Amino acid sequence: MGKTIAVSGKGGVGKTTFAALLIKALSEKSVVLAVDADPNSTLDAMLGIEVDQTIGDLREDMTRNVGDLPLGMSKPEYMEYHLRMAMVEGEKIDLIAMGRQEGPGCYCYINNILRTYLDTLSGNYDYVVMDNEAGMEHLSRRTTRDVDMMFILSDPTRYGVVTAGRIGDLSGNPDLKVKERCLVINRVTDIPEALNPVVEKQGFDCIEMIPEDEHIMEFSVTGSPLIGLPADSPAYRRAKEILAKLNI
Repeated sequence: MGKTIAVSGKGGVGKTTFAALLIKALSEKSVVLAVDADPNSTLDAMLGIEVDQTIGDLREDMTRNVGDLPLGMSKPEYMEYHLRMAMVEGEKIDLIAMGRQEGPGCYCYINNILRTYLDTLSGNYDYVVMDNEAGMEHLSRRTTRDVDMMFILSDPTRYGVVTAGRIGDLSGNPDLKVKERCLVINRVTDIPEALNPVVEKQGFDCIEMIPEDEHIMEFSVTGSPLIGLPADSPAYRRAKEILAKLNI
């Protein structure tokens, strides 16, 4: 049975960067399904993968052509067909992207189809990594569920850690089936002493840190995909150590 990993956190804390580091590390062992569930994410660029169609595009297409389905094809079958077409397949990483935020109408139907599709599709992969929306929207809409490990990113601030704790609390809803929750504090090697009581109060299953990394800064400035980070990248090395420590 494959493992499903979700990455969450408020905006600006390095959530998508950490997701890309995990995907890079796991792709060294097996083919990874990357799910870009953040409408504002840059996961595709960080992985060096070009996305032609997103789930948002699919929704718009369905809205325009709802009465013009192919003969003999049901709406769910039509949706699943286009979901398969929206997935970009690579040598070691396959990617499917959610795309734009909600406009008029609702993503509820597509979210339901996407969840069912991912439930089926994930059985073909050893690892599924989901980069979720900033904040808690993906949890309140039930777009994340049946997760083995949820990494919740924070910056080294009280506000960031408390927000991460709230996300962790919401992910404790039994309907979501999140097995473990790990706080990841980004761009530090040690937790600031003043933050220790706040961190301990949140009740995470594990607490990890990712160091500042000049390689990531350089790659971000040039727009280079993080999939090309060198093996000696401190953040990448630490991401691999975290996966090994957690037996992922």
